[in-house]
Amino acid sequence: MVGPDYKSPTAPVAAKFLEANQPSVQTKTQEYERWWRVFNDPVLDRLVDIAYHQNLPLVAAGTRVLQARAELGVAIGEFFPQTQHGTGSVLYSRESHADPTATPQSELSNFWRDSLGLTVDWELDFWGKFRRAIQSADAAYLASIASYDDALVTLIGDVATTYIGIRTLQTQIAIAEDNIVKQKKALAIAEYRFHGGVATKLDVYQAQNVLGQTEASVPQLTAQLKQGMNALRVLLGMAPQPLDDLLRGPQTIPVPPFDAAVGIPADLVRRRPDIRAAELAAMSQSAEVGIAEADLYPAFSLFGTFGTVASNINGNKLKQVFEGKAITFGFGPTFSWNILNYGQITNQVRVQDAKLQELLVDYQNSVLTAQQQVENGLATFLESREAVDDLRRSVAAANAALGLAFLQYQLGTRDFTTVLTAEQNLYTAQNDLATAEGNVSSGLAAVYKALGGGWQIRDNNEFVPAQTVEEMRNRTNWGDLLPAPNQPPPQPAPGLPAPADVSARPRLPQW
Repeated sequence: MVGPDYKSPTAPVAAKFLEANQPSVQTKTQEYERWWRVFNDPVLDRLVDIAYHQNLPLVAAGTRVLQARAELGVAIGEFFPQTQHGTGSVLYSRESHADPTATPQSELSNFWRDSLGLTVDWELDFWGKFRRAIQSADAAYLASIASYDDALVTLIGDVATTYIGIRTLQTQIAIAEDNIVKQKKALAIAEYRFHGGVATKLDVYQAQNVLGQTEASVPQLTAQLKQGMNALRVLLGMAPQPLDDLLRGPQTIPVPPFDAAVGIPADLVRRRPDIRAAELAAMSQSAEVGIAEADLYPAFSLFGTFGTVASNINGNKLKQVFEGKAITFGFGPTFSWNILNYGQITNQVRVQDAKLQELLVDYQNSVLTAQQQVENGLATFLESREAVDDLRRSVAAANAALGLAFLQYQLGTRDFTTVLTAEQNLYTAQNDLATAEGNVSSGLAAVYKALGGGWQIRDNNEFVPAQTVEEMRNRTNWGDLLPAPNQPPPQPAPGLPAPADVSARPRLPQW
């Protein structure tokens, strides 16, 4: 086979993650098959399961797997005789009575002629052109499976992040409502003191101002919460409908574990399906270079015809078309060579090679991006956790300060501004604490999403749901490409692409 044989490019992989020296970061190897269970949240578990079975973009990714499998069947079929067609004809000819000189040499004034035939043209795969095409389609098929897995990884991460965002907003709304109660109490005290003549109207106006700002935050947070709910419905493949039953449970932010197991970057490269898809895309393109290069050389073909012909001339009979003496045939080799192509083929090879180099660089960049995403998630997880510790102390201090401010204001030793400042400080500290707690959980979710876990849950399941399979079967003859119920589809080999993954072996076509 002409053209380059694929070689994996060197991937820029670090020996360890930058945060690996942190006491809460573990470098032991894990599969992260169901990483979201580290939050011990049954609602999140249920949402992930629904999204896996109903998310529409995931179903679309599954149909692209079926498309790639059918395209592989097309490539396999090209290896066999490319042109075969049968012919048959029945001819009746009658001499013109108005012009008897039209066919002066004919022995009959009218005659019948029958013919049947088969023509076959088979271009031999002398330079590996069709085997390279099988190799390219095989790699593209496996890349479609890896892309499906990547879509599943992304889906699970998005569901977890969206759910954490919803719980964070619910917590912030509860904090705002609790502070509204406290601020209404302060307003009542200010009004009481004003009516008692011991305070001015200024205290009342200031209390109303702070209360109004806090009350205004509730509809703003509620709008964000509704947007998060809408995003979750799309991820779950659901039309707009209440989610109360699905989200029933404590409206608290999922609590992450103290430790995060990240392994080493080399494990990341082997696990992440998008990295595997990037390399398989390069592998597929490598075979395209060989396909283009094969056009530089002569194409050798075998040509053959076989048929029968009979007519009623010279006393013959039409039924003799089925007898041996009516057989006619011809065969022989042919070749074609596009010599004067004016550099078009050579430049086409260069075009394919440039595409290959681009995909090789994309693969290397995907490895870098994967490591960046893990590092970003770790930074959010670790730094937000430190912020949580600081903010908890801040909330405790702000709460104590508000109590003292109320007491001193009632005793007349402090003005009302001290109370208002304490109220605002408490609300800000509590709101910031909720945001930081949400960032800790979403940061850990981002870490595990970046580590490429979760695609394993598809196990031996089909790439499209049973309803879609039935719909496609009723519309088109899919043969064995759509597996029967409980019959798993072809699976790629685990880990990095290996020779066992992609094959150029001629196989029987899908008839």
